[in-house]
Amino acid sequence: MELSNKTARELFAEVKANPQRRRFGFGRYPALINVDLQKAYTKTDEFKTAYETDPRQIEYINTLSRLMRAKGRPVVWTYVAYMDDPWDAGVWGTRTDTPDSLQNIKVGSRRAEFDDRCEIDRRRDVIVNKRYASAFFETNLGSIFTFKKVDTVIVTGGSTSGCVRATVVDSLSRSYRTIVPEECVADKHESPHFANLYDMALKYADVLPVAEVIAWLESYTPPNE
Repeated sequence: MELSNKTARELFAEVKANPQRRRFGFGRYPALINVDLQKAYTKTDEFKTAYETDPRQIEYINTLSRLMRAKGRPVVWTYVAYMDDPWDAGVWGTRTDTPDSLQNIKVGSRRAEFDDRCEIDRRRDVIVNKRYASAFFETNLGSIFTFKKVDTVIVTGGSTSGCVRATVVDSLSRSYRTIVPEECVADKHESPHFANLYDMALKYADVLPVAEVIAWLESYTPPNE
């Protein structure tokens, strides 16, 4: 194991400045997955489990979502919420049982609600109540993306080291070109945030400035088929 006294932020900055691998790049049929932008994780003034990294995160995500809709491409919003008797949380969700625990994000509760700043088109966007970390695990995204010919997945939300990373790994494992707009993901602590951006950039995704992703979507023309 290589030893270093550099911080995770510094390691990620080095990877950004000197990319070690070529990009996966954008394909022809993008989809956007916005992971768990619910109050349990966004209302820092209300819930201990919440976090904020870039204060403009949701603003940027709304911009990406508007662009995707305008191009006729899928916009997905995921959230976690469980039954009163949380069998659906499994071993992962029932590891602890405190007011802040995952299993106590109940269906219909305030913690399960999307952040009020999110611009969600409930007649068009795909809304997924996922039970585990990845947006793909035991959900219907696979069939939706097959129908929409998806080859590129843009992932935003939180947390960088948890559900975002799990979704990114599953996305690449399904051979989707996977894009993470850096300003659009957030975590509770600095070290896991930057450590996972570093790891994803090396292995699983193109971690890009959100301005670059927005510019690509603005110029994107859906294939005429």
